[in-house]
Amino acid sequence: MRFINPKTDYAFKKIFSSAESKDILISFLNALLYKGQNTIHDLEFSNTYEAGAMAILKDSFLDVKATLDNGSIVIIEMQVLNIEGFNKRIPYYAAKVYVNQLKRGEIYADLQPVISLTITDFTMFEKAKKIINRFVFKEWDDSFLYPDSDLEMFFVELPKFKKKLADLESITDKWLYFLKHTNNLEVVPESMGIVPEINHAFSIANEANLSPEELERMQSQERFILDRKGAIAFSRNEGREEGKREGREEGKRELIINLIERLLGTIDANTKECFNQLSNRELEELSQVMLEFKNISDLVAWLEQVRDE
Repeated sequence: MRFINPKTDYAFKKIFSSAESKDILISFLNALLYKGQNTIHDLEFSNTYEAGAMAILKDSFLDVKATLDNGSIVIIEMQVLNIEGFNKRIPYYAAKVYVNQLKRGEIYADLQPVISLTITDFTMFEKAKKIINRFVFKEWDDSFLYPDSDLEMFFVELPKFKKKLADLESITDKWLYFLKHTNNLEVVPESMGIVPEINHAFSIANEANLSPEELERMQSQERFILDRKGAIAFSRNEGREEGKREGREEGKRELIINLIERLLGTIDANTKECFNQLSNRELEELSQVMLEFKNISDLVAWLEQVRDE
């Protein structure tokens, strides 16, 4: 038995945001946000789309978005690569989801809380020993909460989770182990399979239940991630040696277009010209959404949207 890797964007969506995943996501969020307490009883997926479908909108970097039974909006992102500016992107998108709730004529009191849950396959907070860290608005000296504080950010750093299978105790431990080790397992561990929601997640993650097209998409993403890890390491080493901003930006441009062509095929001259006009910020945005492109037409559509803004 083989399982897909929950740390890839495609697999994470497949497991946690498909039509049959509500029980899985409720258990997962209760484990990571509320230490296993049965706080969330129900939720509704928001703006869901099929795993692997084209994602053009700027806020489509989010892997999962749902509205909880208490009205709070939760946004979840699984991040494998530690890219430049990532720490700024998280509060940016949390704030964007928060302010975009209101339509013309609505009042601020209608705003619902937003919870951002970010899971990283790298260490973000070197000084923090905890695996899960929570950030809220507090007064600097006396640490009391800002009234009606509606933004919370949770970070889960998988490299800090060191427990072995025999050491798993809580539901939180089991979900963290699922995220970190599922793709290396050959059977569902008995201690995890007794949890219905985790057993359900393993069923969705079972490669035998996927179509050949889904498997190819999954493998393509894994190859892409390996390529990007190598490219990022190379780019950083080159940047340290070169020390020239223009050279780094041009190298990033060439790197992204090479990776796109490797995934989707050759880009024609007109599309390449549009690509060359992108700003450094737009290049960074493209580097995040291009995993979702199925073909060159998806790239062209994204470029046209950027040009029209």
